[in-house]
Amino acid sequence: MASTYIYKDMTGNAPSTKMTYSGWIKKINPDDNGRIFGAQSIACHAYFGGSDGTLNVDFAARDSSSSLGIRKPTRLFRDTNAWYHIVFALDTTQGTADDRIKVWINGVQETSFTTKTNPSQNSTTAYGDDGYYSVGARMSQQGGAGHYFDGVMSHVHYCDGYAYQASDFGSTDATTGEWKIKTSPSVTHGTNGFFLKMENSANMDLDSSTNNHSFTTAGTLTSTVDNPSNVFATMNSLNIP
Repeated sequence: MASTYIYKDMTGNAPSTKMTYSGWIKKINPDDNGRIFGAQSIACHAYFGGSDGTLNVDFAARDSSSSLGIRKPTRLFRDTNAWYHIVFALDTTQGTADDRIKVWINGVQETSFTTKTNPSQNSTTAYGDDGYYSVGARMSQQGGAGHYFDGVMSHVHYCDGYAYQASDFGSTDATTGEWKIKTSPSVTHGTNGFFLKMENSANMDLDSSTNNHSFTTAGTLTSTVDNPSNVFATMNSLNIP
């Protein structure tokens, strides 16, 4: 997916106090610093931190680089062999400040952060509002084009106006104990929300939500049979002598 991304200029909604992102991610480059998801503002996005192997989830005000809330888990994400299921949810209506942003990796909620700031109660971010939404890179409308994600994505959800948990998108296999995908989760995507399965090789940016948004792909998306339900073995670049 390097040098390629999916985007759409959304209309018909306003900033929200709630949102959820859910996506299955497999990195090709352990030092990738690409954006996996973003909206409008330079500081309203989720991305990997490059050589430090971190995951950063930032929320900003509409058309502003001023951060309203940040979650940067302490542990590193440099595995190129397995799929990560990343979920983060915003709900600024919560009375407890630490509950206003939550992050889950493979069904486990992150509780240890190197950076953590909380949005004020009932505040709104760029998510939900009209403007450009991107998957796989940062656009010039979001503060400068580039930062392409180098890896594979599957079943990317953006739920506009709804705060969900990881268990709404995945479950633990009773036999193996592994976290597995729910291919048809019972969630509402909201006005500007979408569901990109990325499984139709002839139409990789097809929105499978009831919104049926028409996305644009910049570059060329490449289909792969490696997916969260059928993981292919991958060379571990961290073990090269």
